Amino acid sequence: MKKAVIIGVGAEQGLGAQLAKRFASEGLHVFIASRHQSRLEALKIEIERAGGKASVVCTDATNEEQVINLFEKAGGGISLAVYNTGNNFPGQIIDMDAEYFKKSWESCCFGGFLFGREAIRSMIPSGKGTLLFTGASASTRGRANFGAFNSAKAGLRILAQAMAKEYGTKGIHVGHVIIDGAIAGDKIKRNLPELAEKLGKEGMINLEGIVDSYSYLYNQPPQSWTFELDLRTSIEKW
Repeated sequence: MKKAVIIGVGAEQGLGAQLAKRFASEGLHVFIASRHQSRLEALKIEIERAGGKASVVCTDATNEEQVINLFEKAGGGISLAVYNTGNNFPGQIIDMDAEYFKKSWESCCFGGFLFGREAIRSMIPSGKGTLLFTGASASTRGRANFGAFNSAKAGLRILAQAMAKEYGTKGIHVGHVIIDGAIAGDKIKRNLPELAEKLGKEGMINLEGIVDSYSYLYNQPPQSWTFELDLRTSIEKW
């Protein structure tokens, strides 16, 4: 049975959880990871009720030992690995303390290095596998009041590109997905209900459509790999 490792799994109507459900439905044994055990257990039950296979590994993406443990639990021969970790870190540069900036970098970029390194180590022996990173609008441009997040996400994008060039010839497909806008999921509806209402259905990126794009990247043949996709609504200003 093919295996997938997905880190950054949160709310049921969130990207990480929906990716896990999709790839489980496509026949992969999904190893779901985040810092919150209870959310993972609930998702595992849901996946198994639908006929899929899932395992829970509570993991802090910024902890090297825990990330190594995640891939050891999954075992060798990973077919798919998805790094979906990295919350927004807003704020003006002059108001930030060093620890806040460092936390953004660790979550969005350093964790991607740890996860990507272990994923590639797992895939190299078989000479195949797909490693995907979740990006954001911040991946390609700086913006006032988001200096910490911008720099961290941009760093992750360049890291992913370096990995793609370094390991493509070894059979590893590395991709980066830019989510340019708000995702129509539980996170924005719960934490920013007024913004969700203002944007409306047409102003938020469809969750199923995003998952379709990850599946598309995973299923690409080596003769036509895509490194980067950027997704947004038809009315997003970019």
